[in-house]
Amino acid sequence: MNRRSPHHVGDVMTSTVVAVGLEARFKEIAAAMTQWRVTAVPVLEEEGRVVGVVSEADLLHKEELRDSEATLVGQREHLTDYAKAGGVTARDLMTTPAVTVPSDASLPQAARLMAQNAVKRLPVVDAHGVLKGIVSRSDLLKIFLRTDEDLAAEVRREVVDRFLPVSRPGIGVTVDKGRVTLTGPVADPALIPVVERLARAVEGVVDVRCDLIAPTARMAEPTA
Repeated sequence: MNRRSPHHVGDVMTSTVVAVGLEARFKEIAAAMTQWRVTAVPVLEEEGRVVGVVSEADLLHKEELRDSEATLVGQREHLTDYAKAGGVTARDLMTTPAVTVPSDASLPQAARLMAQNAVKRLPVVDAHGVLKGIVSRSDLLKIFLRTDEDLAAEVRREVVDRFLPVSRPGIGVTVDKGRVTLTGPVADPALIPVVERLARAVEGVVDVRCDLIAPTARMAEPTA
């Protein structure tokens, strides 16, 4: 049996997460990041709800502003940075509200959130905002590790069999290193671009070569 393609963040996320509480101290947070080799940690309330994120950038404000001129104009321009530079707990240091993603979000939705907010990872939460895991850019790339056989089976099952029921016996589906090739005659030529687009949408597919063709018209019988 072919494994179902992962379609949601919950399928690829990392369940073991390094997180801190609101009262975690600066050095505790820095030590946790160093020990676990992460660049950011979610900040949780007692019930496990994500209320913010502390990143390396948040911690480095202490060093960045240590030698800066503490002029009134400078303080106004970097008010938030100065506040964080003086912070000693996660409550003071964190960026809030946290950018999170629900566990049932699609992988493209998670990728868009990362791009829009210029972050490399997102806390994964349930409907109540409780932390369930973490999803990173590398996690989203896991879909491209699916085997060629798995991809071919899904393209045939979810695309060819469903959208080309009449033509499917003559349709060829091959996959080489994630690249799908579709061959054979299609009874309704209008469906060819639709099938190509749907094949490209299968998670883990790298590219699609569409060699589907309209059926060859029979030549008229010669008259006596």
